[in-house]
Amino acid sequence: MNSLQRGRGRGSNPWNQGGGRDGHNQNRAVKKKPSAEFLAQTKFQEAQARLQASVQKHIKQEYDSSSEEEELESDSILGSVLQLYSQVGGRSEDLGRTQRFLEDVFQSGAASCLICIGSVKRNDAIWSCVECYCFFHLACIQRWAKDSVAHQKQALEDQPQGIVVTRFKWACPKCRHDYEQTDTPQRYCCFCGRTEDPPFHPWLTPHSCGERCEKALQPICGHNCLLLCHPGPCAPCPKMVKTTCFCGNQPPRLQRCSNKSWSCGSHCGRLLGCGRHECVEVCHPAECPPCPKTSVQSCECGQQKALRPCADPKWQCEQKCGEVLSCGNHKCEKVCHFGSCGPCPLTEARSCPCGKTSYILPCTQEIPTCGDTCGRTLECGAHVCSRSCHRDKCGTCLEMVTKKCRCGLHSKELPCQKEFLCETKCKRTKGCMRHPCNRKCSDGNCLPCEKPCGRTLRCGNHKCASMCHRGPCYPCPLTAEVKCHCGLTVLTVPCGRKKQTRPPRCNKPCRILPDCHHPSRETHRCHFGDCPPCQQVCGKLLEPCKHKCPAPCHSAVWVKLEENRKPVGPWDKVQSQVELKALPCPSCKVPVAVTCLGGHETCDWPCYIANPTSCQRRCGRMLACGNHTCNLLCHRVEQAPNEVAVGDNCEQCELGCSKPRPEGCVHACLKRCHPGDCLPCSQMLRVQCHCGLNQLYVCCSEWTSSSADKKQSLKSCGNQCPKNYECGHRCRAPCHPGECPDPEMCRKKVKQTCPCRRLKKEFPCDVVRIGQVKVECDDVCKQKKDEEMKITEAEKLRKQLEEERRNQEEVEKFQKKFQARKKYRERRHHEEQNSSSFLAHYWYFLVGLLGVMLAFYYMILL
Repeated sequence: MNSLQRGRGRGSNPWNQGGGRDGHNQNRAVKKKPSAEFLAQTKFQEAQARLQASVQKHIKQEYDSSSEEEELESDSILGSVLQLYSQVGGRSEDLGRTQRFLEDVFQSGAASCLICIGSVKRNDAIWSCVECYCFFHLACIQRWAKDSVAHQKQALEDQPQGIVVTRFKWACPKCRHDYEQTDTPQRYCCFCGRTEDPPFHPWLTPHSCGERCEKALQPICGHNCLLLCHPGPCAPCPKMVKTTCFCGNQPPRLQRCSNKSWSCGSHCGRLLGCGRHECVEVCHPAECPPCPKTSVQSCECGQQKALRPCADPKWQCEQKCGEVLSCGNHKCEKVCHFGSCGPCPLTEARSCPCGKTSYILPCTQEIPTCGDTCGRTLECGAHVCSRSCHRDKCGTCLEMVTKKCRCGLHSKELPCQKEFLCETKCKRTKGCMRHPCNRKCSDGNCLPCEKPCGRTLRCGNHKCASMCHRGPCYPCPLTAEVKCHCGLTVLTVPCGRKKQTRPPRCNKPCRILPDCHHPSRETHRCHFGDCPPCQQVCGKLLEPCKHKCPAPCHSAVWVKLEENRKPVGPWDKVQSQVELKALPCPSCKVPVAVTCLGGHETCDWPCYIANPTSCQRRCGRMLACGNHTCNLLCHRVEQAPNEVAVGDNCEQCELGCSKPRPEGCVHACLKRCHPGDCLPCSQMLRVQCHCGLNQLYVCCSEWTSSSADKKQSLKSCGNQCPKNYECGHRCRAPCHPGECPDPEMCRKKVKQTCPCRRLKKEFPCDVVRIGQVKVECDDVCKQKKDEEMKITEAEKLRKQLEEERRNQEEVEKFQKKFQARKKYRERRHHEEQNSSSFLAHYWYFLVGLLGVMLAFYYMILL
């Protein structure tokens, strides 16, 4: 016990030593080691404090979530939404899904966002799906769409380069309805889509604009929705229209537009497709069924007859025609047909087996082979058949090629018809980005992952049962029930929202006795926890004015008591205590009429402070300038001629002119505050011309008083427009706004050359742009081209002779190194030199002779 008392002193609390963490460590170093019993008790107290804090946190969270929004007058709002629908004749039983959506939007906490598993409040920005009409937080659906498109783009990057996808889509988290990337919502709109950012109003349906829906009803009947802006699908059309029955035998009668199709109950009587019998069915929608009767019918060729359904009169027997064709050599091979057999198919144009040559031969003669190479593509798709035209099959490709495996890491030489697969396993991850592919010799298109996902869903209670996938899992499809205190009212919410959803209100009244001086409580519904404070008027007589106390009942109010005990340390949490007490009546606040000092207003002030005072407004009396009023706070005006003019104690006008300037003028009036109109503005404005090259100065009064066309002319500098037409030539018009006028009338000269670029001609630009100009080479161009070819050939021959001469010289130099050999070898070497090529000695004579011959030939041509 003594140790515990010493522990509460100043020296044992580290928060009271001011030395921070270091001082605490030094102090601990001096003390003795605490006993095991003390440590155990301290740990128990800390654990108990943490447990209590956790319990209080959950209790507080549940209380806050159950009272975050007030209940709306759903009956009156629903009546206003259905008012016009009911007047036309619509019934609440016909609403269907629309009624469920209306109930969810009125019930606080019933609507939940399936993406964040959070409640959709009445003032939250939402987006609703056009298919399932489920609504989500606007920020959540934007993030969902962005993540979906990002995952698709990431998956596309992992695919081979040949796959091109230009359109990405995202799906609704609930119904999987596909939307384009451009359909991602950007603004918060009401349910009918006509109002952006609709404000919350307690007398309107949440997230609605309060106007009539006016959407076209489905199925399309020509009428529009009569409900006020509402969630969910539109109600069936309630209007009455005149329609006939399905068969049309009875006169028209009034029917609901949503159920305008009706059956009269009599026989249809319409002629069936066979053309001989009538429909015996009861008046029915759509087309009449096929004729159920049978009859004897002939086949197409007329050789056989059979008993067949009357609705299917055309049939074929299994016998061939067998009629002799017009050629007289062959018979018709068609199976049971109608009409003539036609000409013999062998008398028409036929081609050889390879298809390169066509023949028209008698039908008794067989088409011969053409003798050309077959050339048909083999089964490999890369090579063609090299045999001559033949009748049998081309066979397999036998060429040896170097092939790469499917993954592209290895190559091997093998016959073209065989496929090469290596044993290397794919190291990429599958589309789920969690498991490796491990497929042998993969081409990059990894198979979808077949393992179960197994990740915990946002609800926190279940795991994803889909196959392993990329990106976030779809919301949990299960639901949970939230009940009221008595358990009679049940609310179905998405899984994971049970703890955060406010329990539904029960319609039964509360029967707890009142704690105040009133005989009974205000009527309220079944609820959790304590009853709400009494809101009835107190009604007690106040002193000394004897007015009745108009304040809410304060005879039994929970009051927080002051706690004198200080916490021992940061681990010690002091719980606040409350007590039910009767508070005294407040000061009398019955309104009493009191006029302010300046006579601006007469207000009702509470009885206990009903004395004339300043209303803190501006005096507001007109000054001598006639433009401004006195800005002093409300005061007593002395010696004023009337109730509008200023008095002796009002301020004097010392401001500049504040009259509104003409539209577009930003300059202030140079005169001081004055009566009457201001003079025209003489300031100069600097305006950039249309072409953007010059700065123009215009008088402000002239600019602001000009019309739009006049301003366009003032902004023109008069110089030629520096822009170019699409053809590349400069615009001929003076400085102007927008696109250059008449670009197709450009007549500037454009040079065009022939293919050899010797001839050059000029043509107008508009003629060149439409492609009507073409310059052809003349005879001189062709002759010049021939001369250049001949000179090239002569130069090539000269270079060849020069190369032979150099080779001969190198051989002679090599032979001179062996002059010390024997004489018979020298004589032999001498003989070999004498027998060398005739061209090696006389090549220059031959070149000169060839040049003379070429020059003579050119002279003859010219």
